[in-house]
Amino acid sequence: MAAPTWVAVPDDSPFGVHNLPYGVFTTADRPHERRIGVAVGEYVLDAGAVAATDGDLAAATAALLSAPSLNPLLAAGRPAWTAVRALLTGWLTDPAHRPAVEPHLLPRAAVTLHLPIEVADYVDFYASEHHATNVGRIFRPDGAALPPNWKHLPIGYHGRSGTVVVSGTPVVRPSGQRRAPGEAVPDFGPTRRLDVEAEIGFVVGGPTAQGTPVPLAGAEDHVFGVCLVNDWSARDIQAWEYVPLGPFLGKSFATSVSPWVVPLDALAAARVAPPARDAALLPYLDDQDGSAPPRGLDIALEMWLRGEVVSRPPFATMYWTYGQMLAHMTVNGASLRAGDLFASGTVSGPERAQRGALIELTWNGEEPLVLADGTERTYLEDGDEVVITATAPGPDGTRIGFGEVAGRVVAAPPQG
Repeated sequence: MAAPTWVAVPDDSPFGVHNLPYGVFTTADRPHERRIGVAVGEYVLDAGAVAATDGDLAAATAALLSAPSLNPLLAAGRPAWTAVRALLTGWLTDPAHRPAVEPHLLPRAAVTLHLPIEVADYVDFYASEHHATNVGRIFRPDGAALPPNWKHLPIGYHGRSGTVVVSGTPVVRPSGQRRAPGEAVPDFGPTRRLDVEAEIGFVVGGPTAQGTPVPLAGAEDHVFGVCLVNDWSARDIQAWEYVPLGPFLGKSFATSVSPWVVPLDALAAARVAPPARDAALLPYLDDQDGSAPPRGLDIALEMWLRGEVVSRPPFATMYWTYGQMLAHMTVNGASLRAGDLFASGTVSGPERAQRGALIELTWNGEEPLVLADGTERTYLEDGDEVVITATAPGPDGTRIGFGEVAGRVVAAPPQG
């Protein structure tokens, strides 16, 4: 049963004491001082300020909570993550701590949230069988929907960490080379097929040495927490450039993430078995023996366009798990750094209303999406705002909230 808290938190709050997601914030009176915050109810706990008042706290632990980003905490590894979470829970549940802690609870509406991590490397996967199948049918209607390797390894691409931005950051329509259907040569200009991808992201800590793969059993030692991701995509730029080396400029212009990182420890009640595999897996990816806790996650996403829910993708349907993604990402000896981020790829379910990208929802523009006000969309127009939210089961019937990742499209700058 979740511990009670002395903080005024509604029973149905997605940010109850069973959650305690981490973020980084500033306040109007200290706009240049980034601080680690923890969401609880409608408040943000200034974790570093409380740590400074706790005379029994080790200096090293206080330093982790007083940093301007989560990276030092990420680097400290799983034992530190467990200890800090227990510390925070104690502060917010033991009434003896109330006099010291309560002055450092700030209204969430009064703070500005920032990118919670300094992103080291960014990898995006293609882990939804339903999404990959739909895209394959769109582009290969007379061939196999999935490429031959899809059920043998988690396909991914290495993205650009420098363009990962926090929720609320405007997304400038990118320009690049595009080749229109029937044309022999490309032209240059703003993308005509700007898309979204509703995804789940995994924040990594516990650095590893180069040449040291992380096995499936090591995933919990390196996955700190979970956030929401929108991997914006310029489909026409992507289609022209991606052969033979994969996504480049069609993806690298912006990736939006939510400001809150939900600890993996908060998601114990959301663990589910992944879908049954219908292809034999090599040993380093084989999670079918039941010896480890299931690494599927029952996360329910919602994708909003212009204030209207247009899709509800279910993460529980994902073919590849975060453990398999991490194992494959490092099996060649690639090292991990604190602040690495890897994302699932578009989350899509078997139903049309569960597709997590416009390329699927509109079948590459052939079936326009009709909104409640009668307007239609094939792809995004300037001024459109996309918001992705999500919840997951918590202990004792509670819900875990992830906040939101939002972005509004602004016009491409003039050419020339």
